[in-house]
Amino acid sequence: MIKGIIFAIIFIILAIIILIGKGDFLIAGYNTASEDEKKKVNIHRLRILVTIVCIITAIFCTFLGYIGEDKFNGLIATIIYITIVIIFIIFGNTWTKNK
Repeated sequence: MIKGIIFAIIFIILAIIILIGKGDFLIAGYNTASEDEKKKVNIHRLRILVTIVCIITAIFCTFLGYIGEDKFNGLIATIIYITIVIIFIIFGNTWTKNK
């Protein structure tokens, strides 16, 4: 349970750093993109999206810490989490693009 809370705190701190604009280098893919590629991305929307994913991950870590060794609930939670992440990947490739 303590490990889940520690990971949740780390992800909340990361979410805050990214949301205030000091953690753009932590966003995978954006930090290695060329200047032309970076111009195609709405960074404010990308920060919001990554912040939401970090908060969902923090909630997920806390939840897994509380369910402990129950493998069935852990499997269900993991499937739900992966589904949410896939949805956010789709948003990342559509909603965050500059038009």
